[in-house]
Amino acid sequence: MRFARVHGPEGPYFAIQGADGSWVAMDSLGIAVETTPQLVAAADRVAGIDTSGIGGGVMDPDYLAPIVAPGKVLAIALNYLDHIQEQHLTPPENPIIFAKFPNALNGPDGDIVVDPRLTTRADYEAELAVVIGRRTRNVDEAAALNHVFGYAVANDVSARDAQRADRQFGRSKSFDTFCPIGPWITSADAVGDPQTLRLWARVNGETRQDSSTAEMLFPVAYLIHYLARGMTLEPGDVLLTGTPRGVGTFMDPPQYLQAGDVVECEVEGLGKLRNRVVAPP
Repeated sequence: MRFARVHGPEGPYFAIQGADGSWVAMDSLGIAVETTPQLVAAADRVAGIDTSGIGGGVMDPDYLAPIVAPGKVLAIALNYLDHIQEQHLTPPENPIIFAKFPNALNGPDGDIVVDPRLTTRADYEAELAVVIGRRTRNVDEAAALNHVFGYAVANDVSARDAQRADRQFGRSKSFDTFCPIGPWITSADAVGDPQTLRLWARVNGETRQDSSTAEMLFPVAYLIHYLARGMTLEPGDVLLTGTPRGVGTFMDPPQYLQAGDVVECEVEGLGKLRNRVVAPP
């Protein structure tokens, strides 16, 4: 199943994709949700929907970020072997974790605002995003994927100069609009093994990143197991799982995002983000 949040004449609403490819408002099916945690909480009811029997909705909606009011947005640094190799670094012994704050959330077609007064080294990072499906604490790695509600595409936009100046990730990756995500959430059962997915990033049509989630140093199941040892993961929490080789800062010469650029991030079977880079108004 796929779940999107779309813009309607009376405001945003969550929708489910029907058999004809159209998007049908969930409240028309008797499931009223306004946030991602509420969507996840309705998972059992949603699972009972026969999507082959619904359709006639909106075919080409205005997609919004499907992540609303998450308790946590967590992210992982240096989690792709090819990305580690391009930096000539030693792989970390444990996952490197940081928070990407919810104010950064952006839609799959929303503008990425790059303020040159704050950064002249804005960069892209195509990533697989994981939406937690139930309260999780002390879960075995073998059972961890059972705690996933679904997956989406994310772009962990990063201000590299602020990142280096701060010597940590939080502020530099949490500027407003710096987390495009979507275009929808694909349910975990429709994805299967998350370690077999190809992912790409393109800037102005030029492919910059082209890799696979098989390159992850710490796979999704281990990340959930590792995180849940020390913190409780709640339904609707989001985990960004790292980025592969090809980010702009390690190109020769470095290639940073400029106003007018168009960034596309895609994960196999999960859809594509397409965000324009703009200066602040």
